[in-house]
Amino acid sequence: MLADLEAGSLNRVLRPTMVVSVALGAVGFVVAALLSAPLAAVGIAVGVGLGVLNFRLLAAGVVKIPVEGTDTKLVKRVLRSRSLLRLAVLTAVVIGAALINASLGMGLVIGLALFQLAFVVNAGRAVLREGIS
Repeated sequence: MLADLEAGSLNRVLRPTMVVSVALGAVGFVVAALLSAPLAAVGIAVGVGLGVLNFRLLAAGVVKIPVEGTDTKLVKRVLRSRSLLRLAVLTAVVIGAALINASLGMGLVIGLALFQLAFVVNAGRAVLREGIS
């Protein structure tokens, strides 16, 4: 579905995703701070930051892989292994934070979820705008 989008459409997904996720993270931070959960507020901010970092690493990794003249199985294997590594690191960070403090760990999960929500909404809007089914 997203692979069928034009290159310019992908840029229309990236920028709003970053802006919306940071805005959602700021709102989450304020709400958590007002509810007297400062570590959850910090976790939300860090979680959104980790989501943005993961997204940037994904984009940078995809750009570095030579597609032309390369076996597609090799490209898929490289993408899978890099994605698995990033997922493992994010999971370890969240579990470690949850072991240190439950509020901090829950804030991280909420921050990562807010980022994913922003991405899904913006990607869906781009797909609908292009009229791709």
